[in-house]
Amino acid sequence: MTGMDGMVIVNSLRILVVENHADTLRILKSYLESLGHTVSAAADKAQALREASAVPLDVLISDIGLSDGNGWELLAEARFPQPVFAIAMSGYGMRADQEKSTKAGFQRHIRKPFDLDLLDEILDEAATTVRGWRKSGSDGLAG
Repeated sequence: MTGMDGMVIVNSLRILVVENHADTLRILKSYLESLGHTVSAAADKAQALREASAVPLDVLISDIGLSDGNGWELLAEARFPQPVFAIAMSGYGMRADQEKSTKAGFQRHIRKPFDLDLLDEILDEAATTVRGWRKSGSDGLAG
């Protein structure tokens, strides 16, 4: 998102990206960091579970298809130190997959390949939601 003077407006978030495709993980991590976010990366569920409990996070962006499980299992098993805004990403965009993501606790489900503008909009939503949780002391929706 850019302001009227052309400066980028950043709601800096602490994000964990989980993606088993190395190039996609690298590019997504670099993109998010270029926006001013602090990004941790994991290539599989086991690594993501370790990362999830290690440091406070604001956002989880997880592929549904992982080499050692899936994003739905990851969200169910993760023990985040605080609530997170969870975004599922998948090549599967069927209504049933989106419903399963919602039922698992993901706030949003985006289909790959996705437009970066869509991701930016969702991250703005995440920043607003996370700020609300922090102000209210809420447990949030995931974690």
